[in-house]
Amino acid sequence: MNFSKEDLQKEVVYKTSRSGGKGGQNVNKVSSKVELLFSIEATLLFNDDEKQRLTEKLTGRLNKDGLAQIICDEERSQYLNKAKATERLINILLRALTVQKPRKATKPSKQAKAKRLDDKKQNAAKKADRKRNFDY
Repeated sequence: MNFSKEDLQKEVVYKTSRSGGKGGQNVNKVSSKVELLFSIEATLLFNDDEKQRLTEKLTGRLNKDGLAQIICDEERSQYLNKAKATERLINILLRALTVQKPRKATKPSKQAKAKRLDDKKQNAAKKADRKRNFDY
């Protein structure tokens, strides 16, 4: 799970295109929209277990060719969009690679059981009192 931004950038493919939105004439001239493509199968940054985990967790993010695809067109500059897309990829990969600890089943303590039963008895008594005092 040790990978740097520089290592990742060697294995990432960027596609650029013109994006809509704010920017006036800039929108019509400059290709600022960035599409980042990353192949999990072809990467050398992860071992087979990590690749398996990434493929399982990122199935919704993979396109039909099996590439992780991130599109960024928020900024007016291509450079900033590339940086944002790369940061998103890093966050997605780190989140997918973290292994959750298995949940340990616990039992309520004797004191907690006793308190619950006592509260239950008090509630039942309260309702029983209401029933007795209410005559039709």
